[in-house]
Amino acid sequence: MASTRFNQPDQRKVASSPRPKGRDNAKDTLCRNVLIYGHCRYEDQGCAFNHDPNKTLSLPSDMSAKKTLSVDSPAFTPATLSAPGKSSAISSQAVNAAPFTPRGLASGTVTPIPQAETEPATFNPAQIKEFTPQQTYDISTNPPANGTAPDAQMPYDPFSMSSVADAMPSAPYNPYLQADNSAMPSNGAAYYQAQPSFAAPAQPLQYHLYAPIGPHREDLTPYQRTVHDFFIPNSLREDLQRKSEATRQVMPNSGLPRLEKEKYHSLVPLDTNNNKSAAVFGFPSWVYKAQKEDGKYYVLRRLEGFRLSNAGAIGRIKEWKHIYNGGVVSVINSFTTQAFGDSSLIFVYNYHPMSKTLAEHHFSPTNRYGHRAPANEQVLWSYIVQIASAIKAVHGNNLAVRCLEASKVILTEKNRVRLSGCAVLDVVQFEANRPIHELQQEDFLHFGRLMLSIAANNQHISINAKVSIEQLLRAYTPDFRSAIVWLLTPAHVPATKNINDFLASISSHLVSSYDASLHANDALNTVLAGELENGRLFRLVTKLGLINERPEYDGQEKWSEVGERYILKLFRDFLFHARDPVTLRPQVDLGYILTHLNKLDAGSKEEIRLISRDEQDCIIVTYQELKKQIQLAFAELSKPATVVKGGRY
Repeated sequence: MASTRFNQPDQRKVASSPRPKGRDNAKDTLCRNVLIYGHCRYEDQGCAFNHDPNKTLSLPSDMSAKKTLSVDSPAFTPATLSAPGKSSAISSQAVNAAPFTPRGLASGTVTPIPQAETEPATFNPAQIKEFTPQQTYDISTNPPANGTAPDAQMPYDPFSMSSVADAMPSAPYNPYLQADNSAMPSNGAAYYQAQPSFAAPAQPLQYHLYAPIGPHREDLTPYQRTVHDFFIPNSLREDLQRKSEATRQVMPNSGLPRLEKEKYHSLVPLDTNNNKSAAVFGFPSWVYKAQKEDGKYYVLRRLEGFRLSNAGAIGRIKEWKHIYNGGVVSVINSFTTQAFGDSSLIFVYNYHPMSKTLAEHHFSPTNRYGHRAPANEQVLWSYIVQIASAIKAVHGNNLAVRCLEASKVILTEKNRVRLSGCAVLDVVQFEANRPIHELQQEDFLHFGRLMLSIAANNQHISINAKVSIEQLLRAYTPDFRSAIVWLLTPAHVPATKNINDFLASISSHLVSSYDASLHANDALNTVLAGELENGRLFRLVTKLGLINERPEYDGQEKWSEVGERYILKLFRDFLFHARDPVTLRPQVDLGYILTHLNKLDAGSKEEIRLISRDEQDCIIVTYQELKKQIQLAFAELSKPATVVKGGRY
């Protein structure tokens, strides 16, 4: 007889009870559902097996005659419960087996099974893998007991997360709060807290949570860092250090005078040659760096042998003080002096260290043949935009530049130019009293000649050299040639040229230059963000230095060795006096120090072990506790002094 099949909803093996050999002895066989689950849901539906584990099994007459029961005999604990003549092992995993369904119940009637039918293999629950949950679910609510409801009334939905949602907090963890976040609010507050009122000040921001700012390196794994990533780039650092060194450079035996009346001292010559040239201003000029008594540094441009005949000429400097533009070196003051042994006229400008003129940058020979490669067109467009912006600012204040020579335009940074000879000719040629609109038209001519000389790589080029203009098409675009031609072509009288018209004609290059300045600003902001982190850690190390090893404070000779200050001393040794556990060499890993300082500044709850130098004391403490002790100790150092009799504490 073929056995009746039944559906298996969980695709798991069903533990079958041992098949009885007859209808009569089925009631003496313990139901396997009772053995595994403790009860059988089919007990009232016709299951023919025994459901009472305490019921005394009937024994054969021959066995009852030989064996007697004694109340004094020890309790018997069976190792396994198995059918007669068969051995089976039931492990603890059998509790996860599917409930047993008698064959007769599959069709609604109990069908006796003939003894001649071959018995299937005995079910072994140990072969079933134990289920390991991947998530922690809420088991506070007890599921219904086995047998209280049919399978159809207990469907399992794997996408139902109601129990998990009930166990989750209503508001997420906020890492910006230093207080304990274990007790989260239940009102569904947002991640970022609302603006606090003045009565309840906000907690200080955790600065270690700052996100990195691009650009980023792509050839490193996420956990890798280089030492240079924690500091400014070497090129920028070296450039700033050179500028700082040049600013503080002095010449004790230079023989240059001290301008006592104007309070300038420590003069250092900035000219790279000793040739006296009067081609630009009509008088030999010298440039010095000087320091004023207020600690600031300035540039003094001296015109040798100039005698001031009209006191109103110095008054033109007041008009130049209103010029505030990135392309013009600011004019500070002007005065006459005889401290150099003659009558000299001094102009005072802002100082830009390590700057050089366009003549030095573009016309100095670089190879053995004494030639230099032509300038890049993008660099020339950057010069044109910056100088045009400076001219617009000057003309807007009813003034004229009048000095657009390659030797008087300085390069302060990469592709960063400034006009440095302004206001000189206004004082020197004050008595000429030329119309301002005529001087402004000459600015365009000098501007075009300057750019043409740099493009043609010839400092002494003539403005009437049409051959040089035609040669521009070989290395530069027609737009550049058109701009140079517009600057060198005089306007037809009575019409005049305007700087706004020129800026409108090169508007596309204005956008390119502006975009390049934005990229440069982004790079500097990235460097500044890194230095912000360095400043934060420096303040933390400064507090540790003020607390540790203090010989005496507030009448206590061992103030830094007792109380909460003692663990700060141990942390100092843990941080700066660590040794490699294998080689016992000093550990000079910068990443090790930065990691622990950041954890300390963040107040992490991670625990560390601090051991004294004599290895007699061992303290386990968290970074949060260390941070609290630093704040308390530093607050004690910062408290105002108390004056008592006989001393001050």
